[in-house]
Amino acid sequence: MIDVVIDDELEASFSAPEGIESAVLIACEAAGHSGEQPEMCIRFAADEVVQELNATWRSKDSVTDVLSFPMQEAPEFDFSESLGDIALAVPFILNEAERLGLPQADHTLHLIVHATLHLLGFDHIDDDDADEMQALERQIMSKIGLHDPYPVQTKENPEKI
Repeated sequence: MIDVVIDDELEASFSAPEGIESAVLIACEAAGHSGEQPEMCIRFAADEVVQELNATWRSKDSVTDVLSFPMQEAPEFDFSESLGDIALAVPFILNEAERLGLPQADHTLHLIVHATLHLLGFDHIDDDDADEMQALERQIMSKIGLHDPYPVQTKENPEKI
C-alpha cells in the first residue's frame, strides 16, 4: 500500500497529483520488480519540514525538492514490508516546476519516480550510476506519457532538471 500524506498546513492549497500509484508501480517494474505491490509513505510537506529532515539525516541545512528514506537494502527486497518513506517539499517543487516551465503534477510525479528508485537501491553518486538511474527515469516517464526529465542542455535551454 502506498500511503499519501499531505501535511495539515498544505491541505487547503495543495492536492496530490493523480497517477502516483501507477508511477510507483511502473518504477518498480522498470527496476526489475514486476508485479510487486510496494509499501511506502509519500509525504507532502512544507519546505521547513524537508529542510529539517535534510539537516537531521544528511547534515545539509537547506531545503531540497525530495528526500528518500530507504528501510531496506538492495538487492533483496521484502515487498510485504515498507520500502521506506519519501518527503517532498511542496512550495519548493511547485516553484521549481514553474521555473522549469513544467506542469506541477508532471514534475511532482517525476520526483516521486526518482525517489522510488532511491528506495529500490539506485543512486547517482558516480557518473555510471547517474547514467543508469537517469535512463530508468526517462524510460518510466515515457511509459507514463510525461516529459523527458533530463532534456539536452543547450544555450537556448540552459536549465537542467
